[in-house]
Amino acid sequence: MLDDLDRRILRHMQADPQQSIPDLADRLTVTTSRLTRRIEKLRETGVLRGQRAVIDWQALGYAVEVSLRVTLDKTQSRAFDDFIAAARDIPEVLEIQTFLGQVDVRLSVIARDMPHYQEIYRARILTLPHIADIEALMHVARIKSDENLPV
Repeated sequence: MLDDLDRRILRHMQADPQQSIPDLADRLTVTTSRLTRRIEKLRETGVLRGQRAVIDWQALGYAVEVSLRVTLDKTQSRAFDDFIAAARDIPEVLEIQTFLGQVDVRLSVIARDMPHYQEIYRARILTLPHIADIEALMHVARIKSDENLPV
């Protein structure tokens, strides 16, 4: 379980992931060596999985985002495995989620514009294996996108 110091470390790292260890130690009023040990423990236990660059794909010219809800032909024993393996190979697919229920898989797809999306959809998405049904939801606005956890 996390103690108060672990939660404070995670809150500060979420708020400013680029801050240096000495600066973070000062903010938390702990020694650099103690902070380093705690961060290493959080990594070893899998709580802290690393740091990453968050790239704004819209700034790179991608203006369209579509969420595709896919129902697979589950009479095929490898439907999930084959579909997911092929979907991973499409660079414009940013996210793949699986579900229990009527919808089996959701793909988050980006494109530069609608003609580019049509090209991706026709040439790459519709050729994915074992699709029984597909529904496209055009993204209009992102109201909340927060990866910070309430620790």
